[in-house]
Amino acid sequence: MKANEASKESRLLETAYKLFTRKGVKDTSIQEIADNADVGKGTFYLYFKDKYEIRDVLIYRKSKKLFNDAYKESKKQNFSNLTDQIIFIIDSVINKLIKNQVLLKFISKNLSWGVFNDTLKNVYTISNEEDTDGIYDLFIKGINEYKIKVENPKATLFMIIELVSSTCYNSILYEEPEPIDEFKPKLYGTIRKIIDE
Repeated sequence: MKANEASKESRLLETAYKLFTRKGVKDTSIQEIADNADVGKGTFYLYFKDKYEIRDVLIYRKSKKLFNDAYKESKKQNFSNLTDQIIFIIDSVINKLIKNQVLLKFISKNLSWGVFNDTLKNVYTISNEEDTDGIYDLFIKGINEYKIKVENPKATLFMIIELVSSTCYNSILYEEPEPIDEFKPKLYGTIRKIIDE
């Protein structure tokens, strides 16, 4: 992808994110995204078919970045087992979402897209974006390395991330079923049972 094309695509994504988080997807028009990104409306359609597609790409990229950043942080630590490293990564993601509730509301309960949305991954990975599957590769390799008996590792990791996504959304934003700091030990205990049993 040429630098100018990447720049236009990046501007569209950045602008859409700002507008979506300020006004909502429903109340943001494609024309408004294009105008604020300083491109023509036709240029928008060169990259995205509609505003829902650009929203999906943003959810994918932002949730993937959360996991990739947490994975990089985890590599600086010394873990004696896979479960502790997975919980460290999850805790790091949750802590970032606590600090950035605008991002949490935008991602909503779609945190797993950053790990499991192959359609978006194959079509919308921007060339200058670091593309790693840190937590996924770590989990699959760790299951084998530590000889953990998990019937379907991919499905198990998906369930863990979906559990984190849905429960933390409510716990962080609405303190339901309880505030996140009280909820974390229960969540991490459940994750340990899922992996270790």
